[in-house]
Amino acid sequence: MTKYTYTEKKDTRSGFGAGLLELGRTNENVVALCADLTGSLKMTDFQKAYPERFFQVGIAEANMMGMAAGMTIGGKIPFTGTFANFSTGRVYDQIRQSIAYSGKNVKICASHAGLTLGEDGATHQILEDLGMMKMLPHMTVINPCDYNQTKAATIAIAAHIGPVYLRFGRPSMPIFTPADQKFEIGKALKLIDGHDVSIFATGHLVWEAILAEAMLADKGIKAEVINIHTIKPLDAKAILDSAQKTGCVVSAEEHQMNGGLGDNIAQLLARFNPMPMEMVAVNDSFGESGIPHELMEKYGLSAKNIVEAAEKAIGRKK
Repeated sequence: MTKYTYTEKKDTRSGFGAGLLELGRTNENVVALCADLTGSLKMTDFQKAYPERFFQVGIAEANMMGMAAGMTIGGKIPFTGTFANFSTGRVYDQIRQSIAYSGKNVKICASHAGLTLGEDGATHQILEDLGMMKMLPHMTVINPCDYNQTKAATIAIAAHIGPVYLRFGRPSMPIFTPADQKFEIGKALKLIDGHDVSIFATGHLVWEAILAEAMLADKGIKAEVINIHTIKPLDAKAILDSAQKTGCVVSAEEHQMNGGLGDNIAQLLARFNPMPMEMVAVNDSFGESGIPHELMEKYGLSAKNIVEAAEKAIGRKK
């Protein structure tokens, strides 16, 4: 049975804002750029504390990426901030050509990702961003699960040399990871030990996986839950070790089924240890305007859906 509980909920974008402010105090090379969404990205505290290191570029996301790439040449560590849709889809050419191709040390920080953006609807609920960014050579892709982990990840990526895509969201989510955690890029975190099925979750779906584990435990099924906060580089050893132990796996993500974490894991298993696998993700569909938790249920991203996927995977074991 899960040992994870929470006493507070907070949005992961606030974790980014807190981490950025701390970096402002400790690393004078950190600069921040925002495309007219300072409040939404929780960058206001950094702006007030370090106005000489904050650049409001307006609604000009492509220009922001070019500026950030240029700043790295002078030794700065730029953190760009806007919605995930505008951080990827709108500026993919600039990221590919000016940042990823030359390995520029830009941290692309993206809020309001996935269905949990809610009422803003399909045009803003990007569900393809992880796939787009992981395909770029040199790009590191991170999708933390709660406020504390997002803060820790924000601080950690400043020390990483090379481009990073950091994804987080708007809704308040349970805080269940330690405040003093050390974030290690590319290192999966086993949250719950089990032997019947491996559940690999990322971002907001990590908490749903924890809830699903408790529901499965009530049925006598011992699920292993692993937080895959880094999509790229993927912790292949952690995934393969867990899969070898349980014999079947489930992936869970707030993203399209095509191109996301599930694809990564499926490729890995196909190469090294084929076995039954089920994917909990949006199945080739755009989102719609609605209340976040209702959208998650409608599009099959709830703990109940993870339970159903786990039972199906277990049923396919030989």
